Amino acid sequence: QVQLVESGGGLVQPGGSLGLSCVASVSIHSSDPMAWYRQAPGKERELVARIRSGRDPEYKDSVQGRFTIGRDNAKKTVYLQMTSLKPEDTAVYYCYCRRDGTPYWGQGIQVTVSS
Repeated sequence: QVQLVESGGGLVQPGGSLGLSCVASVSIHSSDPMAWYRQAPGKERELVARIRSGRDPEYKDSVQGRFTIGRDNAKKTVYLQMTSLKPEDTAVYYCYCRRDGTPYWGQGIQVTVSS
């Protein structure tokens, strides 16, 4: 069993920055893909950013250049640094990890971009 706990969400003004963190309850292998998804009301959950060993991080087109994903396996943590935030970035953000072939999800954390 893997528990993922997100932190760092909240309210931010347009153009502002916000950083999210996700800590796993067990060790994370370098081969385990990790990602951030988000879901806005009435919309499907969508991939925001993904990081895999030996590969460059991947991003949804609309966040490319504004969001940065990173990971620290020793700290069992994946990060999402968000800059130049827009109202359309408002959503519940979910941490994701696939360990030993099994997907795990965080509980979700609200990010609201509004003046």
